[in-house]
Amino acid sequence: MPSNDGLRLTESTDAPPGVGAATVPPVVGLDDAAARRGDLAGAKAAALARARAGGLPVLDGFVLTVPAVARGGDALPTAALRAAWSALTRDGRDRVVVRSSSAIEDTTASSMAGRFTTVVDVAGWDDFLCAVRTVIDSASAVAATEGVSVDDVPIAVLVQELIVPRLAGVLFGVEPVSGRTDRRAIAVVRGLPEHLVGGTVTGSRYETDTRGRRRGYDPGDLGVKISFRTRSRLVALGDECAELTGIPQDVEWALAGDGRLVLLQSRPVTTRISGVPGGPVFGPGPVAETFPDPLSRLEQELWAEPLRRALRSVFEILGVASRRRLDRSRLLVVVEGRVAVDLDLLESGDRVHWYALGARVRALRAAWRMGRLRVALVGLGEDEIALADAALLDVPSPTDLTDRQLVAALERFGLALESLHAYEMLMGLVLHPDAARLSASSVALRVLDRARRSGLDEHDIPGLHPVVLALVPPRLGPEIRLPDVALPAWHPGHTARAAVVREALRLRVRWVQEAGARFAWQLAIRLTERGDLATPEAIRDLDLASLEMIVRGLAGSIPHAPPQARPGAVPSEPLPARFRLGDTGRPVPVIDRHPHQGTGGGGGSGRGPVHVGHEPDGDPSSIPDGSVLVVRALDARLAPVLPRLRGLVAETGSVLAHLAILAREASVPLVVGLSGATTRWAEGTVVVVDGTSGEVTPVADEDRARVDADATAGVTAGVGRSR
Repeated sequence: MPSNDGLRLTESTDAPPGVGAATVPPVVGLDDAAARRGDLAGAKAAALARARAGGLPVLDGFVLTVPAVARGGDALPTAALRAAWSALTRDGRDRVVVRSSSAIEDTTASSMAGRFTTVVDVAGWDDFLCAVRTVIDSASAVAATEGVSVDDVPIAVLVQELIVPRLAGVLFGVEPVSGRTDRRAIAVVRGLPEHLVGGTVTGSRYETDTRGRRRGYDPGDLGVKISFRTRSRLVALGDECAELTGIPQDVEWALAGDGRLVLLQSRPVTTRISGVPGGPVFGPGPVAETFPDPLSRLEQELWAEPLRRALRSVFEILGVASRRRLDRSRLLVVVEGRVAVDLDLLESGDRVHWYALGARVRALRAAWRMGRLRVALVGLGEDEIALADAALLDVPSPTDLTDRQLVAALERFGLALESLHAYEMLMGLVLHPDAARLSASSVALRVLDRARRSGLDEHDIPGLHPVVLALVPPRLGPEIRLPDVALPAWHPGHTARAAVVREALRLRVRWVQEAGARFAWQLAIRLTERGDLATPEAIRDLDLASLEMIVRGLAGSIPHAPPQARPGAVPSEPLPARFRLGDTGRPVPVIDRHPHQGTGGGGGSGRGPVHVGHEPDGDPSSIPDGSVLVVRALDARLAPVLPRLRGLVAETGSVLAHLAILAREASVPLVVGLSGATTRWAEGTVVVVDGTSGEVTPVADEDRARVDADATAGVTAGVGRSR
């Protein structure tokens, strides 16, 4: 595929030498060089003019230019328009299509698809003039919707001969959802494509490979089918457009009755290009609770790298994968600051744990190791906790250390995290979910409530009651923002000793992370005061090696690297629940085969209307009482809303996550690992959540009235109790 730096149809500015906008005629043919200028002909017409010049099958036509529309106001250059219209229509005997061609549509940044007006099947001069004015007026409607002046929506009018096709549709030069470059998507309808692109008809949809071979088919409303030869021609047309422009295209096409394939429109796809997927399946679920927000470069090295090393250690101890497999795996990846782990390896570990009867020697060895670990691990975990507590008590104040000592301490914190993570993960393997009836978050909620009731200042609470750190993820910054919470009205019962040890280990992980954050921030303040950093926040964009070079006075030797994602600074889309990395480094979603089943997290069964998504820092009162909350990832900051829920469904997450434990405490049915859950049901869809089987199924329409009638009573009696 050509690079994105190549020639682009929609951004071309070539024109006859010495010809400016003021000297261009008000009407130009698609074969004129001026029509290939986006500022004169608009993006759509410029794209088609360049495609026509490149030998692609584009219908003949002409353009009423952007300057002509701007200069004319209510007056149109009727003489020039009439001459062009007469030549194209053979003095009105043929019909035309009148389309918008704005400089702000069909670009790499925005397609503005369907926002401007198209008038098809225009016959006669009077109807033609009316159609031209209708298209021009659509710019005013777009400007009003966008809240800008009409002068900020420059528009040209594209006129082409009308074709009455046998079939028409759209071809995407990449798979439009995942961005896979080894897939193409074709939508097809009979007749004109306006109903398809306008959204009034669901066309038949093919997914193909790069040669047009079928990889999937959805008949849609009409059940239209096209042959392999037609699919191959369409894929080839899309590839020609991409080669000419340097970027994959969204191509509108038509197939005439005589077999001619015509290019109606070509614009850059706005899907993020992910490339060709390969390698293991990754997912954020097991670490989404630990790292719910994007990490900056330094945060990744301080906290994600120790977790990667701990994963390696755990897999070596268990023996569930060969050293060669571990050497090939990245174990943990960071995509735009978001952390995900190798699910193929983690799930193989789960299979050994639950179904350790495999015939392979490695599986038998793993089972033997697990048997011995079950006996000794709780005691070893308690020893690790004692060592961590002693080390934390011995940590000096960061103000008492030199700059070099602060950097060295950050490296030692990483080693401590590696050990704590390894023990915590091993404890999770021997701990059954039903035994996990307590979490650090549930304790922290009660401690935080009591601390506030006693009148403690917010800034003093973390130092006096460090357990509250379980409620907030780690980050480099000047202060800790504790959540606004109310005391949950539930209490855990008997808790297994292993569960207590695991939660204690998780809490020590968080304490060590916080210690490292404070050391790094102290160093950031010093370097800023000396002028080595522009602001303390700039430390987030460094790695440890660069930080050490600055401290040693070697800042000029640091290679330049662009800033990475940081919490609250750079928008970053959540990762898919399961994905493979494309060859561009972008995630390509892996779709689960079962449409309604995830992993049951307990809490019984419940039903209620779906409420999709919630920002943990947002207003929890926006979540309706008695609803089934559907989120991308489990986040302990959602704990205060649990007593009001009938169910909780997450695209990612572990049944041993803090929020999962809290949900079981409150008897809220929980399902995790349900891919695409946040886009699967419309807001208000009534579903049944089975926390045992992991199934989430819509309720039949006739049952909804009864469910709604029961909702208020259910909330009063204790929303989310087992039913």
